[in-house]
Amino acid sequence: MTKSLFLFLVFFTFCLSVFGQKQDSVKTAISVQKSAEKMDAIQDTVKKEETRKERRRREKAEKEAKEEAENALKDSARLAIEHKSTVAWKRSLMVPGWGQYSNGGLWWIKVPVIYGGFVSTGLVIEFNHRYYKRVIKELDFRQKSGGTDKLDPEMLNQSTDGLIRIKDGYRRNRDLAILGTLGWYGLNVVEAYVDSMLKNRWSIGDAKRFTYRFSPTVLSGNGQYAFQPYLLKPHFGVKMTLQFK
Repeated sequence: MTKSLFLFLVFFTFCLSVFGQKQDSVKTAISVQKSAEKMDAIQDTVKKEETRKERRRREKAEKEAKEEAENALKDSARLAIEHKSTVAWKRSLMVPGWGQYSNGGLWWIKVPVIYGGFVSTGLVIEFNHRYYKRVIKELDFRQKSGGTDKLDPEMLNQSTDGLIRIKDGYRRNRDLAILGTLGWYGLNVVEAYVDSMLKNRWSIGDAKRFTYRFSPTVLSGNGQYAFQPYLLKPHFGVKMTLQFK
């Protein structure tokens, strides 16, 4: 009886182990199949988004959604101020002086100064280019005539080597004036941008936050100027006092 019971328990344990292994195998196979299906789905999705056109469209939509989320946190007044602070330099980039006019303030002084600078550099460019062409013409004439004849009466006393140096000087001045014109144009844009930022985005405080006054004072002599006796005597002066509120 005991032997039969022992054999039954051994057989029962063997059956349970076999059944458990089958269950684990089934579960493993199912999980592997699900993982494979999931990877296939991801690969299909990636393949669908791999096209350049769709990727650009998706990135553009994400960027627009991000901007809308950021703008939703800002009030209309702040958005108007930010727009106003960026529109000035863009206008000056298109038409010099337009941004200064948009900023207001002393635009009626800034705009004539801007165009006065352009006129000045334009005159310098025209002057140097005109005489550069005259010197070139004179050098060409002398080269064709073998150096015996001279064409321009104003250059009769100039040698050929001297005319070459003068030509190079006119060309250098003309090129520098062109660069100065471009720099003046860029300065016009920078000024419009800085002025708009100071007025609309940054707070530089109230000018009435401090007061000043002038009062007479007496300056005592300084001993280090002993070799000049008149500096040893006290002097009258004016003192300015600043008081911040």
